[in-house]
Amino acid sequence: MCGILAIFNAKGDIRTKLLNASSKLRHRGPDASGIIVGEGYGIAHERLSIMDPASGAQPFESDAGTILAVNGEIYNYKDFTFKTKTKSDCEVIMHLWDNNVRGKQLLDKLDGVYAFVIYNKHTQQCFVTRDKIGVVPLYYGYGYDGSMAFASEMKALEGIVGTVQEFPPGQYYNGKFNANTEQWKMPKDVQTPSTYIMYEQEISAKLYKATGKRLMSDVEYGVLLSGGLDSSIIAALAQSQATERILKTFCIGLEGSEDIVYAKKMAAHIGSEHYSFNYTKEEGWDAIRDVIYHLETFDVTTIRAGTPLFLLARRIRAMGIKMVLSGEGADEIFGGYLYFHNAPNREEFYDETVRKLTNIYKYDCRRANKALAAFGVECRVPFLDDEFLQYVMKEMDPSAKMPQEGYEKWILRSAFDEILPPGIAWRRKEQFSDGVGHGWIDFLKEQTKKECDHLMTRAKDFFPESTPKTSEAFYYRMVFDSWFKTPGAVGTVPYEDSCACSTGTAAKWKGNDCKDPSGRSITLEV
Repeated sequence: MCGILAIFNAKGDIRTKLLNASSKLRHRGPDASGIIVGEGYGIAHERLSIMDPASGAQPFESDAGTILAVNGEIYNYKDFTFKTKTKSDCEVIMHLWDNNVRGKQLLDKLDGVYAFVIYNKHTQQCFVTRDKIGVVPLYYGYGYDGSMAFASEMKALEGIVGTVQEFPPGQYYNGKFNANTEQWKMPKDVQTPSTYIMYEQEISAKLYKATGKRLMSDVEYGVLLSGGLDSSIIAALAQSQATERILKTFCIGLEGSEDIVYAKKMAAHIGSEHYSFNYTKEEGWDAIRDVIYHLETFDVTTIRAGTPLFLLARRIRAMGIKMVLSGEGADEIFGGYLYFHNAPNREEFYDETVRKLTNIYKYDCRRANKALAAFGVECRVPFLDDEFLQYVMKEMDPSAKMPQEGYEKWILRSAFDEILPPGIAWRRKEQFSDGVGHGWIDFLKEQTKKECDHLMTRAKDFFPESTPKTSEAFYYRMVFDSWFKTPGAVGTVPYEDSCACSTGTAAKWKGNDCKDPSGRSITLEV
């Protein structure tokens, strides 16, 4: 992933302001920096060179005066026949714009994940957008001088805007915000005796294709492999298509963690070059402040899971790997969290998958993108591929995704049963923060209780907005506020009751009466 920053309608020394702010994004793009500044505007780009390392530097600028800065990947760039200056997958966006393919029409042409800024220095037209799911992060804010700024991470806007917000996924800005969001609607009940077979075939074929797209790279890549169902499927599909190299897989956990055991088993099954790393609880605790800085959140689950991923990212980059695939999204799409066992009916089950998918940019996408980007590693997520989502969310009867025979994600397990070892295909769901070692969460609770338990009686006085309910949440919020002081920053972080990672709505289902977001905090008789 790269880092982008743009300022419009600004006054004063724009270049200095832009350079100082963009330097806060350099971890996202440590390979090169680019900047274009003109009257009242400035656009900067911090590059992570994965496609066309030799000549794909940004911002791009066309002969027509169009400037483009992109964070993302365009998987269908070869479908276009423009004469380009580079071999970058992103340059085609600029040529589509110059050929009057704009607005929603432009976005409909692109297959990929992205956040990008377009500005024409002659017409002074600007266009800013973010992909529908929000795989790629983007923030915006307004300055006291009448300016407006956009950045890949909130930290780059500190000091140059007076208020900050997260750019809504699936929208574009061209002087005003316009919706391009996905409206999910529950499919009709269309089950027949052969439906499950069809579902499994389509899931398998479409996810195979989605994974293949994301192997587009001019540098070496790998797969995050926890040994759980989702990451194991992606690793198997990637290995089957990585014909030019031996696939590298990576896992992290406390000593004796279940993830490390199962990941090794899966790696041996597919023949990947596997690397397992141990971390200590103390090492994780020492990294918490940096994790909160990079992830830009005080959400408890995100920090619990983001910390070992942050530590893993450092090791991956040290090995020279710049891009990895991951299994994010499957639990939201297929109802994979344990609390989904308590869904009262297919309608409630489907509505909860929509809520989870709609808000995934606040949680798993944020964690995966920013924890890895902290060390200049890009994360790609095949389960969130647009074509795959269109099928699973619009064509599949949600009843087929509900738990069966005591297993969540039964249909997904069955679809890939033949390419996974039995112990992996039918392994019980673990959240990443649980699977890395169950003592990790208990340790965090103990440490933060020592730090903040005496302050909890005055939590409302310290934090009137999004008031922490536990010592752990209090500590994370305290650290967050020390990093991010711009008005609006707190509002970019989700805040609601959760049972085992549920939304606030599903937390009210019968049986979902736990008060902790950990996946192991719910007890099921299955």
